[in-house]
Amino acid sequence: MKHALHSVALALVIALGAQPQPGAAQTDGKTADMPTILLVMKDGRLFPETLEVPANTKFRLEIRNEGPGAAEFESLELKKESVLAPGVSRKLVFHPMKPGSYKFFDDFHPDTGQGRIVAR
Repeated sequence: MKHALHSVALALVIALGAQPQPGAAQTDGKTADMPTILLVMKDGRLFPETLEVPANTKFRLEIRNEGPGAAEFESLELKKESVLAPGVSRKLVFHPMKPGSYKFFDDFHPDTGQGRIVAR
């Protein structure tokens, strides 16, 4: 069942790949001064595996899938997820986090795609 859902999600990502994502690009300046952190997903790996972000500060995570297959950023703790087709980039906005460590993973590659966000 999980693989069938991933197939449906991938088909939707491919079909909607060129569509702008809500909140991904705002021209009113609300996200212009926000720190941007880059995460690259490739071949079931995350680069870097640990992302350091400023605590108590809203930030943007830019995720790039540079691999030949689909990838899915997911964090159960932070209630965020995004499926990316090959070559796709997404930007997710995170509300200010308390200092701590928050796990995330590539749901399509759970054995090798494990990471964490550390808010300091």
